[in-house]
Amino acid sequence: MESFYLLCAGLGGTLIVLQLAANMLGFGGEHDVSHDVGHDLGHADGGHGNWLAGALSVRAITAAITFFGLGGMTAYYYGAEDPAALAAAVAAGVAALYAVAALMGAMHRLRAEGTARIERAVGRTGSVYLRVPGSRAGLGKVHLALQNRTVEYQAVTAGPDLPTGSAVKVVGVLTADTVEVEAA
Repeated sequence: MESFYLLCAGLGGTLIVLQLAANMLGFGGEHDVSHDVGHDLGHADGGHGNWLAGALSVRAITAAITFFGLGGMTAYYYGAEDPAALAAAVAAGVAALYAVAALMGAMHRLRAEGTARIERAVGRTGSVYLRVPGSRAGLGKVHLALQNRTVEYQAVTAGPDLPTGSAVKVVGVLTADTVEVEAA
């Protein structure tokens, strides 16, 4: 049994090193099992499917195999009998599976969409980048701080001309890239 644990630890460790190398070379994108498994099963409680199906990823399984082997080898090192060594190996494998799945889930939740939504610009202040002609006579450009970044939109104003550098407030959204502003 000890050689089986050694084989698991060696195989799992090798796979972890290969995954690390692939990630460093840019080959490690989104190849884990999808976390959407089981969403269409009609849960009455509004759950998100089977947790285990979401936890089974290549990384989590590789970690479980590695720690299964390491747990069994460690138990043998300290003189445990076969049933105790197997229990230690299973416990270490399950703990590694859970830990990696939890970490991967936490990293998955950290993702941000990254799209600046122009409708969130209403009420924001910014500055004129290119003069905005008054009385809606033409387009200028403004810079706004929106969703933790600086964005540039075309702008019109119903009031007087707004020179470059003046402070403005967004009062409306006209199109997907044009806002209406007034002096702030």
